[in-house]
Formats: sequence, C-alpha cells, structure tokens
Amino acid sequence: MDGMTTTPVLADAAAYARAAVDAQQAAAAYYAGGTSPLDDDAYDRLSRSIAAWEAAHPDQVHADSPTGKVAGGAAGGDVPHTRPMLSLDNVFSGDQFTAWASSLERRIGRSVERWSVEPKLDGLAVAARYERGRLARIVTRGDGTAGEDVSHAIGTVVGLPERLAEEATLEVRGEVLMTTDQFEAANPVRVAHGGEPFANPRNAAAGTLRARDRAYTVEMTFFAYDVLPSGEAGGPAGATAVEPAAGGLEHWPHSELLAYAAALGLHTSAATAVPGRVVTGAGVVLDRVAEIAALRAELPFGIDGIVIKADLAADRRDAGSGSRAPRWAVAYKLPAVEKITRLLGVEWNVGRTGIIAPRAVLEPVEIDGSTVTYATLHNPSDITRRDLRLGDHVMVYKAGDIIPRVEAPVARLRTGEEEPIGFPEACPQCGSEIDRSEQRWRCVRGRDCHLVASLSYAVGRDQLDIEGLGVSRIVQLVDAALVADLADLFTLTRERLLGLDRMGETSADNLLAAIATARTRPLSRVLCALGVRGTGRSMSRRIARHFATMDHIRAADAEAMRQVEGIGAEKAPVIVAELAELASVVDKLVAVGVNMTEPGVTPPPPPGSETQPPEGAREAGPLAGLAVVVTGAMTGPLQALSRNQMNELIERAGGKSSSSVSRRTGLVVAGEKAGSKRDKAEDLGIRLMDPDEFAAMLGDFLPR
Repeated sequence: MDGMTTTPVLADAAAYARAAVDAQQAAAAYYAGGTSPLDDDAYDRLSRSIAAWEAAHPDQVHADSPTGKVAGGAAGGDVPHTRPMLSLDNVFSGDQFTAWASSLERRIGRSVERWSVEPKLDGLAVAARYERGRLARIVTRGDGTAGEDVSHAIGTVVGLPERLAEEATLEVRGEVLMTTDQFEAANPVRVAHGGEPFANPRNAAAGTLRARDRAYTVEMTFFAYDVLPSGEAGGPAGATAVEPAAGGLEHWPHSELLAYAAALGLHTSAATAVPGRVVTGAGVVLDRVAEIAALRAELPFGIDGIVIKADLAADRRDAGSGSRAPRWAVAYKLPAVEKITRLLGVEWNVGRTGIIAPRAVLEPVEIDGSTVTYATLHNPSDITRRDLRLGDHVMVYKAGDIIPRVEAPVARLRTGEEEPIGFPEACPQCGSEIDRSEQRWRCVRGRDCHLVASLSYAVGRDQLDIEGLGVSRIVQLVDAALVADLADLFTLTRERLLGLDRMGETSADNLLAAIATARTRPLSRVLCALGVRGTGRSMSRRIARHFATMDHIRAADAEAMRQVEGIGAEKAPVIVAELAELASVVDKLVAVGVNMTEPGVTPPPPPGSETQPPEGAREAGPLAGLAVVVTGAMTGPLQALSRNQMNELIERAGGKSSSSVSRRTGLVVAGEKAGSKRDKAEDLGIRLMDPDEFAAMLGDFLPR
C-alpha cells in the first residue's frame, strides 16, 4: 500500500530551473485543457525533486516553482472565491501519516477524537454556488483565490442538480470527473466531431468542463466533499456570511456536512463502494485506507488516494490553514496506476474459446510495482474507437492484479510518423474465417481452433487436475486424433495410450488413474473446465452452488442466470448461449460418468413449484455467513491445497473467501509467516485460527 517512490536528485541550479519550468508548463497544459504531457507519477516525482532542491537552497527558489502553490494555480481565473480553495499536502506511507497526525495533535494541544476517511477522487475541483436552492454558478479552483467561471456546464454534470431538495443558499465544493462508462462514451463522440481523443477520464473531465460552444455534449459526474455557508464573493479571505437557513454550517462536523449534502440531492461518496467513514484512532484510519485501496481497481471512477480529515469543527478551527493547504487534512497518495509509454506493436492472439484478442506491445514501463510490456486492447472496435496508431504515446492503466489496459493515445505528443494498426483478414491461429458479428471477433471454428489451449486449461490443477497431461502430451493426443474435445479424454484406453511415443505402461496406468479421479470432481470444477465465456473459477463455483446440478444449469434461461451473484444483464445471455453451444460435449461427459452435481448444496425446486428450500440451506456448514481470509503458508492437511482449492473449501463449508482483512472479516486462518494480515486481525479483535485448527473444523469438507 505504501506508494512512495525514489525522489530524483537535481544536479544543479540549471537542472532545477528546467524542472520548475517543465512542471509549470505541465500544470498549465493540464489545468487549461487536460492535456498534460506528463502522467501523475512523473509530475509528482518532478515536484518532489523540486521541493528537495528548494529545501537545500531556500534562497534560490524559482518564480515558476510549483511548491507553495495551490494545484491548478497555472490556470487562474477572474471569479473570486468566497474562501480560499486550497490543495492538500501528501503522505505516501503509514509512518508518514502517523507522523503527520502527531504533529496535528501537537498543534491543537489534544488528541483528534474523530477522523473522516474518504476516497480522493481523481477529477477537477470546483465550487458550486446555490442561491435559494438554485444552481447559480460553477467556479474552478484556479489559483485558490479566484477561479474560472464554467457555469456553461450546468445541466451536463450528473450529481450536481440544478435545484436542491430545499431552498438553501450555500456553496458546495467537490470534484467533477468522468466515470469509466462516461469516458468510454465521450471519446468516440469527440473523435467523430474532429477532436483528438482524451488520454484518460481525468484529462477528459478537465478539458470538457472548460469547453464552450461545442456542437456536442458529453456527460460528467460530480461528488461533493465540502459544504460552506454562503459568503460575499470577493470578501476577506476566510470571511463567512452565514445564511440563517444554513444553521451555522461552519460549526458542523465534516461528516454531517456530507450527509446534509446527500440529503439535498448532491452526489457524495456515500452511495459508492468506498463511502466516507468516521473512525477513531490513527491505526483504524490506516485500516480504512487499506480497505479503500483494495477496492480501487473495481471502482467505476478513478481515485489517486484517500483523504483524511479531522472531523470535528473545533479541531479544524484550531489547526487552521497554511497558504497552500489546510493543516487539518492530508491526502494519502496511492501508487500510480497510470503511466505514459509508447505503443510498439499489436499481436493478435486466439484464446481457448476461439476469441481473437489484440494485445498491445509496449515500451517497458513500471506501473504499480511491476514492469509492464503488454496490455489488453479488448477488441478491434476498441482500437478504432480510441483512434490508436502504431508509435503512439499511450496512457496505460494497471491496478493491483488487474491486467494492464491501454486507455487512449496522448494525441498531443504525435509526431506525424505514427501508422495505422492492421487488422487480420483471417484467423491468425488456423487461417479460417473470422466471425465479426460481435465486438469481440471469433474464429468460426470456436474452441476447435485452439483445442490444445482449451484442453490444457481444462486439465489444470484448479479445474480437473489431471496429472500427466502436459501441453506436449495433449498435442500428441490431438495429432493422433484420439481427442477432439474434453469428453474424449474420458474415453482413452490403455491400448490407445501405449500407441503414443514415449508412453510406457506405468505412465499410461498413472494417467488413466488420474482421469478416473477427475470423473469425481465437483460440478464447479467441471463447469470451469468447460471454459464457458464470461466465467472463471470463482464464477463457476457461484453458478454450481446456486443451481446444484448441471441439469438445473442447462435449464436456466438468462433471467434465471441473472440471479447468480455477479452475473448481470449482459453476461447472463452469453453464458446461456455458451452452455447451449457446449450441449454435445456435456452430453458426452454425462455418458462417460463425469460427476454433474455440487456436493453440500440443496438443489432448487422445480420451475413453478411452491416448495422452497429452507432458509440458509445453501449456506449450511461451519463457516455459514463468515468472510474468511487465508494468509501465510499452510501446513498439515491444508499444505497441498492451492489458493483456489482453499477458496473452494471455504465456500463448500458455507463461507465466503476474501483477500483483505477488514471489520467485516469473520475469521483469519494464519499460517507460517502470516505477517501484516495476522497483525491487523489481532488489532481488530477478529478470530484467528492456525491451519491445523481450521482443518479440524472443516474435517467433513476436506478433499479425500
């Protein structure tokens, strides 16, 4: 979670002066139109190197230095703020936050009883002024003293209503951003009207908010992070003129201000997966920071950190503010998940289901702790929609274990030497025709196109787990026409196997024994082995536990499939269609005796039946209703289980596997070298077990 990177050292005064100018120009380009040539990480490292040089040479500070200035200062504006609209200081680790919190408590002479912890939304800060409940003006942050009037955007920003739920006169401050979906919809519209694509959602919001007199409109979203009483524009810094209806907002806790904003009809983080929360103690603050950081990759909008504020008004008042940032709030910055690099080429790969997927070949770049050389391009229409070209500088996004993706080209860095990306005329794997009827192109041969890859996946450890069937052996079986689909593996005989090169009697007997064992795998494993598009290991387990038998799964229509957790309106019909396509293979698997039921699950009643399974029938087991985290090296009966098999075991026993420890965690299984997750469980008072205790508890559910 700690995201601090090495600060580059500036060699001399000339290097410092160049760095200051580069930072000023990058900020001006970003805040004027969202087109900065630097990504966030590069800009942050540049700013830190400038600050380090200035700390050592305080008498040589350049006029263009970004230090000591409010973010956005390069843009300016002519609308005075009712109060200074400041930036936030940053911390990059738990130790830095703890030191900052201690300094705040020393400043105010007491402990901070309540902290507000909320996501730091990656957008553009604005102040929205309401007069008797009507949105009258939107102003950008600018230099913190005055900003730009962008009231032309009224009516295009979701979450910033033109009228509030009551006739309040006040000012709401927050971030305007584009969600992932809004960004996906905006760039094609922009390109269709002759504009260059935006590099990422943040840049898109910054450029769109300022744009006037466009022939088209694209949607943005607002999230409130503060509410102020109305004040005289242009009045003394810090002056307030409290509206009687506002009820002395400057005396409210920060968390109550946000609740009030939500009640007025404004967007806040409260309705998201990472709502702002009030906590006590610096240790619990860091727990909440970790929880938000763990959800970052799944959010439908960008965050670049977590904002931590003293919640009580008295603490904020006594702490005061500096010229650039308040002393009662800080931003815990997360590691950069976006970087700019060059698109060197595009590879076209055929997956195990016949999907033809483009993959970007990148100039290597370090993102989120790993070196990225490849990234997904999703599909051909995605390449066209983003107007990508070979040689482009591109914005690449990666968070956690999520596969890196190319977001968009940085069009302003084009030299004119970029070239169009060529699309395949035939399947790059087998040369057959390509089905282009959907966004994701597919070889007309489907799974048969890449049978070796399909079978290799099916026999893997987390699917059917057939030891002795490596890629080379599968190639032999396919080339010898012994196997044409998954079910054919279960028809292999000793005589046929002994006819293969380098296959002895012992190897043949061992392989046949492994295949016999594979017949008994639970339905979830069989379903996963089939490689149904739109599913994976965890989704296959959910489907199997929901329906209990393959017959029930095959009988489900799209509406029934949508009842499974995590399956939406788009995915459900794809899964149903895939299962129909696999009908002949499933029939063959049934015929050769492969198990088609999920152990420990009550089958649902027949369609139309009034009989319902007893409440909790699907959650029976010693872990019923518990979120379980497994950490460290397992020993004893659990030692041989893979992480996927552990997750499978937990779910069979009625629990839900999780990767992070939080207050919602019910049990932590801590093996050898468990580390920080064990420590966190102890701090939160969560029940701990060692692997032997856990195995004894789940004795009836352990694999035989």
